[in-house]
Amino acid sequence: MNKERTEGKLTSGIDRATSTLVLRTITFVRQQLPAWRDDPDRPDEQLENKLNLQLCKFLDSRARNDFPMVRFDHEEYQTGRRSVDLSASPVEKMVIGAQMYAIYNPFLVFECKRLPAPSKDRKKEYVTGGVDKISGGIQRFKLGLHGAGLDSVVMIGYVQEYSLRYWFRKINEWISELAISAIADTCIWNDSELLEMIDEYVPKGLATCRSVHMRTDSTTSSDITIHHLWIAMNRQPEK
Repeated sequence: MNKERTEGKLTSGIDRATSTLVLRTITFVRQQLPAWRDDPDRPDEQLENKLNLQLCKFLDSRARNDFPMVRFDHEEYQTGRRSVDLSASPVEKMVIGAQMYAIYNPFLVFECKRLPAPSKDRKKEYVTGGVDKISGGIQRFKLGLHGAGLDSVVMIGYVQEYSLRYWFRKINEWISELAISAIADTCIWNDSELLEMIDEYVPKGLATCRSVHMRTDSTTSSDITIHHLWIAMNRQPEK
């Protein structure tokens, strides 16, 4: 596990069976995160919903010239009345992997979370909402409430306090606690679901992790791969 690597494409640790366009889209978003954060025209916001809307506008604007086969949308509906924060869809009908996607069908969805969460009662919400709430980012993907029918999805972490390494350790700590806990949160957890650090680029305040999770419903496949893209919003030194 390399502590710091160059700002290149995602290659190490990535499932080769994943669609090339999916991987290219993840790489595009990863490369744009520092430019979005540092955009002098971007209003300084802290709230998650406002950050999501800003990011979606920025990605869609940049994609028009730099990644024209994909468009980005805000608040994509999922199971029932639930919605995921961002989505990527083709600008015209195309085959992605072995499936046909129209302009109405996202081939990749993004759930975004602030790190830390805005209140103590939601502190583990990147992973789980706990016993009473199905509000966890990873939890919703495991349950098929978000990303149903997709094999790969993305979580974006807006790191507003502490270091990228701190959150890597903390999130894995929470998953490990769930794996041995007798208190259920509607999911079955295992230590095999711990995040793997793929890439960390300290000068840009950027990190990429990957995790593979067991689904607990009957969606397309038994596993779902989550690509975690974290951006240090405060650009503080590593702690």
